[in-house]
Parts: sequence; structure tokens; C-alpha cells
Amino acid sequence: MEKEIMGKYVMAGLVLSEAQEFARKILVPGADIFECAEKIEEFIVKKGAMPAFPVNLSFNENAAHQTPDWNEKITLRKDDVLKVDIGVHIEGYIADAAFTINHSGKYKELIDAAELALKNAFDLLKKNPTLGEIGTTIEKTITEKGFKPVRNLTGHGLERYSEHAPPNIPNIANNIDKQLEAGKAYAIEPFASTGDGYVHEAGKANIFVLEESKPVRNAHARKIVNFIEENYKTLPFAERWLFRELKMDEFELKIGLKYLLREKIIRGYAILHDARGSYVAQAENSFIKMDGEIIPLVARDARKGKSE
Repeated sequence: MEKEIMGKYVMAGLVLSEAQEFARKILVPGADIFECAEKIEEFIVKKGAMPAFPVNLSFNENAAHQTPDWNEKITLRKDDVLKVDIGVHIEGYIADAAFTINHSGKYKELIDAAELALKNAFDLLKKNPTLGEIGTTIEKTITEKGFKPVRNLTGHGLERYSEHAPPNIPNIANNIDKQLEAGKAYAIEPFASTGDGYVHEAGKANIFVLEESKPVRNAHARKIVNFIEENYKTLPFAERWLFRELKMDEFELKIGLKYLLREKIIRGYAILHDARGSYVAQAENSFIKMDGEIIPLVARDARKGKSE
């Protein structure tokens, strides 16, 4: 990896470290989730970077892909288990990290399990493990704490303008003998669950991504896709971003998005949830692998693994 490119990954990680600390300060009981998401993303922009995807603020059994709609009113409660997944990019070079908040302290052991799995996986990286060994370590750590790893969510590579690039980095034991390639960036993200340890899609999508660029007849859709290509490229974006930036009314925006989804020009990310009534915790960090060296991109908070 060239030094200039590495520098952009590192800078994205530094901004993300600050964004995580900012998020912890504002995500308190009674906080408006829409306002918090907007403030976190605004914080990233003010630091000279851009969000790599909409801030994911996923509640309780929801493991990922939950971000507030533009007119949604949700407040954070003391007992909620909230996953805070933030991505930052500098010219397309991405840092990706997540932590879990619970202000009641009831789910400390669950959060600790995810954080310890992340720590153990990072410690293992020094030995140049296989993907199988990483997954085995994560599963063993979580199950020994009395929880289940979410088996159909994985870590991933980080390429320019691609936040989920190959390879998948499993969170469960497996026989994959492939090792991570040097000179590239990756993210490891264990999920610990009190439920089935398997997530399903449910509900409407508020996060989308450009799948294919092709001619668009509908005027509303054409306005949307032109804006996506110019501003987000192949990175995910939120419906609320379009509503804010394009100044379209709700009807025009809905018609345009519906057309783009039907024509498979964009794809939606539905919320991923475990069993109803269960709780899921997430821990994630990204890193660059160099020959003989692992460079973490995001500082883990001193309170890592502890409920607030």
C-alpha cells in the first residue's frame, strides 16, 4: 500500500475515533435518534471527512442497517441496547468501527462478550491467522461468555469506495485456510446475541446503494441518481440525506426511489434483526495489514466493553 493511501486510511480512522467519542456524549437517555445521527454525520464533515455510510443506530434485537428516517421520532431509553456503527472516508478510503451502548448496566456482560471477541481477534492477527482461526476465536470467546455469535454477519475488506469488500471474515468456527493479504484494509466485527444468533431482514429500508448506472426516464428518479453518482458513488446513502440535500417533496422523492428500486438501479438495506425480544451487541474496528505489522485505524474507547 502506498504511503499516501495509507495516510488517508489513517486520517479517516482518526476522524472516526473523534466521532465515536462525540457520539458517546450525545447518545444519552432521552436523546432524539434522528438528531443524533445528523449531528454525528455533521461532526464528520466538519472534520474534513465524509460519512462512508449513514450512521447505523440499531436498537436491541436489531443488529445492523437501522438509521432514522427523515421524519422519524425515536428517543433512546435507559434500557436500550444500541449499536453505534460509524464509517468515515477520505477520498473513498474507509475506516469502519462500532460500539454498543446500554445506560442501565443490565447488558454489560453481553457488551463485554462482543468487545472481548474483538480484542482476542486483534491479538490473534499478530500471528497471521487464517480466516478459520479468526472465526474460531470469535465464536469461542462469545460462547464461553454464555451468548451466541451472529453467524450470518461477518467482518470484511475495505476497498476504495467499497465498505464491504472481499473477503468475508467469519464470526464463527470454519475451515477456511485463507490468510488476509498484506497491504490492504479490513474490518473485524463480532456480534454477540441473546437470541438465535441469526439475523433476518425486516421492515422498510432507509439505507440504499447504487447498484447499476443506466439511463433513467423518470424525471424525479433521474435527479436522484445524478446526485447519487456525483456525491456518494458506490457508497451507501440515507433517504434522509436525499430529502435534505435535494429539497424534493416527499411525493417526488418516494416516486423517484420506487422507480430506481424497481429498475434495480439502487438496492435497499433492510434492517437486520435477531429473534424478537433478544438483544445484540456489536464491536468493530478496522485495520491495515502490512508485512509483519497490524495498524489499527480507530482507537478503542477506554470504556470499551462497559455499559455506560
